[in-house]
Amino acid sequence: MKGVNIFLADGFEDVEALGTNDVLRRGGIRTNLIAISDDPFVVSSHGVTIGVDSFLSEMELSHEGTTLRDVMIFPGGMPGSKHLAGCKTLIKAMKDHYGAGGTVAAICAAPGLVLSQLDDWEGKVFTCFDGFGDKPEAKGGLFVPKPAVTDGQIITGRSAGHAIAFALEILKRVKGEKEASDVTHAMFLD
Repeated sequence: MKGVNIFLADGFEDVEALGTNDVLRRGGIRTNLIAISDDPFVVSSHGVTIGVDSFLSEMELSHEGTTLRDVMIFPGGMPGSKHLAGCKTLIKAMKDHYGAGGTVAAICAAPGLVLSQLDDWEGKVFTCFDGFGDKPEAKGGLFVPKPAVTDGQIITGRSAGHAIAFALEILKRVKGEKEASDVTHAMFLD
């Protein structure tokens, strides 16, 4: 799956999805907001309704030519993370994307509910919201209480309060250190 795609289900965490989207677009990345349903509007965990760019059912799920710069992003939030984790088409696409060499990124509850469905966790360092690390740890993952962590093809974020740090990790992956530094400076984060 090519490009940078943020997958949304009803109950997504506002800041984790939209803050990430904002930072990436500031960095010159054309992100796509993708609904896992065929409804053009998705409602956040705090009742904010947003329009999406596309639907999972319409996406080309080919993984030919996928690189580390192609990123599937999964925001947390409840019950959004549970909806993402329960979408068989999305989970298969994630596994295929990862297997083809693409990056997967998740924050808050999503590392524990969505990314935990990957098999390749042995020795991987990750972060997530407290109480959601059991499944990756059971597969050999190593939890660290940091704002955001990159380990190989996996990028994870801790919580809504660390959404910007999470987004900057993704920006570094796609555009490099300089662009991430420029956005950090432009947002007065340095």
